[in-house]
Amino acid sequence: MRQKGISLNIRPLKPEDDDFEDEHPYSSIETPLRADAFELDDDVKIERIEKHFTEIMNILGLDLNDDSLKGTPRRVAKMYVKEVFSGLNPKNRPNARLFENKYNYDQMLVEKDITFYSHCEHHFVPIYGKAHVAYFSNGKVIGLSKINRIVQYFAKRPQVQERLTVQIGKEIERVLHTENVGVVIDANHMCVASRGVGDTNSKTGTAYFSGKFKDENIKREFLNYINSK
Repeated sequence: MRQKGISLNIRPLKPEDDDFEDEHPYSSIETPLRADAFELDDDVKIERIEKHFTEIMNILGLDLNDDSLKGTPRRVAKMYVKEVFSGLNPKNRPNARLFENKYNYDQMLVEKDITFYSHCEHHFVPIYGKAHVAYFSNGKVIGLSKINRIVQYFAKRPQVQERLTVQIGKEIERVLHTENVGVVIDANHMCVASRGVGDTNSKTGTAYFSGKFKDENIKREFLNYINSK
């Protein structure tokens, strides 16, 4: 069965909207970070987050003497620093090795259905879905796994889907020295499904197209492929 085509679901910002807190404004394509973001090492960050998360759990009235809960603050702290927000640290940026395009392949290269997990920066709940990345070689090619790693690197931080899409596209352009890049993301937002409106069926689509991908025929070829079974 043919998959339902990906469409974009981005509304303009309307401050007067009653649901303004659920909108997705962002200031730039760069993740907002303070200048001193990496002055503390990971161990210190884990220790401090553990302390603060313990306080949050105490405020909620949870009994931290319970065997099931007493290790939770430490687990959350390690998860934040070492896993789900590890993409904040530039030392974790993938080192993408390039190879000569010895086959002189001059057609579109697509890697689709890259599963990613991120977190909404407004509510710190998961965003998850599929990323589809395509490019035309400018004389170099990249190992396929490195495309996945680039997606994961930018996903592993508090995010807005629009920013995530652009960051992936710009990074592929930078690494491959090409202006011909297409990125489409189709994602579920738990801030929509598990709270607020409680809509468990909707998805959000975003796209980034540069160079040849702005040509309607090339764009259609890309979209047709990622929407095929």
